[in-house]
Amino acid sequence: MVPTRDRIVGAAEHVIQELGLVRATTKEIARAAGCSEALLYKHFRTKEEIFLAVLLERMPALRPATLRLGARVGQGTIAGNLEELAGSAIEFFRRTISLAGGMLGDPSLLNGFRQMLAASGGGPHVPVTLLASYIREEQRIGRVSQDADPDAAAALLFGACFHRAFLSNLVELGPDDILVHELVRTLLTGLTPR
Repeated sequence: MVPTRDRIVGAAEHVIQELGLVRATTKEIARAAGCSEALLYKHFRTKEEIFLAVLLERMPALRPATLRLGARVGQGTIAGNLEELAGSAIEFFRRTISLAGGMLGDPSLLNGFRQMLAASGGGPHVPVTLLASYIREEQRIGRVSQDADPDAAAALLFGACFHRAFLSNLVELGPDDILVHELVRTLLTGLTPR
């Protein structure tokens, strides 16, 4: 038997996909989970907490992919490490963009979500910071040019991944692997020591 909390999170994910974030009410989530609204609030204090659980537990994880980079400093190729991360980032953004869009369109939901992120120390800037740290460590050991700006490189990579995900929600772009390879190759042109 599926634990109640997991059933609620799964139902919320389904309702968000079917109705969109704005119409994903606690009433609809409770109905999909086969429970009362009161039971939702035994597991989550707010609707925002339910949405955060969907984001963190049901969407492809981006943070673990960025954390793995820390263990790969000096190992493998920088290109291989960045390509793996870029592929994970595109998939994460592709799956979460509708959820993020719904939050941006609802000021009270956005405010609640911002408060939760601030309290947890999380947020969309964390993977960018972790990637910049990885690039900085590769720079320290000489595998990245001293002239490179790790923060700018991290922002460029994640920005391009987000752009790809956004566009692929609107039009068919084909497989991501060629773009990921070329994106990383181009980025490494500025990062590789001469």
